[in-house]
Amino acid sequence: MGPLIPQGIIGEGWSYVIAFITGAFFGMILESSGFSSSRKIVGLFYGYDFTVLRVFFTATVTAMIGLLYFNYMGWIDLSMVYFPPMYLWAAISGGLIMGLGFIMGGFCPGTGLCAVGIGKLDAVANVVGLYLGIFLFSEGYAFFEKLYLSNALGDLRVNEVLGISSGLFAFLFASIALTAFIITAWIQKRVKPVDY
Repeated sequence: MGPLIPQGIIGEGWSYVIAFITGAFFGMILESSGFSSSRKIVGLFYGYDFTVLRVFFTATVTAMIGLLYFNYMGWIDLSMVYFPPMYLWAAISGGLIMGLGFIMGGFCPGTGLCAVGIGKLDAVANVVGLYLGIFLFSEGYAFFEKLYLSNALGDLRVNEVLGISSGLFAFLFASIALTAFIITAWIQKRVKPVDY
């Protein structure tokens, strides 16, 4: 088991070059998909554009099935993959804050940086707010620590909580994603399109 590019084939310096090139292509894909537009991003919340939902579902299903396949083929060992422990109240409060910022600012961190890259001023304000929030949380960690570490549930996996195999969970999740694609396509056809 090991990385897809074993150590020794490329040096550590080249890893940073490859990461930079991969990030640049990811940004180009975000921009060409229209994800530098805050209207497209918040379209999910207002019910007129479900591209974000479809992209997130597609990425999740692709990664999930890919990891299960790689594990099955013996190319990776999923038992060695790190999953951060679950802290319930931190996850809920962090999700609410992130979701509120998503709706108010019109960007998530990745799409915000993509929009900054093409010079959008609303994205600059969004990213400044993002880093200000990170700074304030870091400086006030002692104040937030009790909430941050409360209700620790350990290394939880949804399929284990439900008592089903990872393969069955992947199948059910992919089925939910496919159903969401069909329903959102039906809704989007009946909603007045928004000019970006």
